Amino acid sequence: MASAIGSLLLFVISLLVGGLGIYVGARVITGVEDYSHAVITALIGAIAWAVLSWIPLLGGLLALIAYVAVINWRYRGGWVNAILIALVAWIATAVVVFVLGALGVPVTGIGVLGA
Repeated sequence: MASAIGSLLLFVISLLVGGLGIYVGARVITGVEDYSHAVITALIGAIAWAVLSWIPLLGGLLALIAYVAVINWRYRGGWVNAILIALVAWIATAVVVFVLGALGVPVTGIGVLGA
């Protein structure tokens, strides 16, 4: 039971970290300041990634396209802005994950690719 609670807590923290990355990306690129919108975007992006990434040979590419498509759908500005949001989100999330890891908190950034 404690392991399930720990896993759920780690998932929630990681989702919040991923949402923070998308929030920073969206704020920098589009000026949108809505953290809850970013967290939902991270969750949808993570689901899209999970569904597509396992496909042999093309899964990673399809998952990346789907992830950027989710951002494009959730934020205004088109594909270029979606790609830029994803890039800034990745950088921001990597920094947060590194700092938390250095403090002994083993999180990832759910909903941000490679974080």
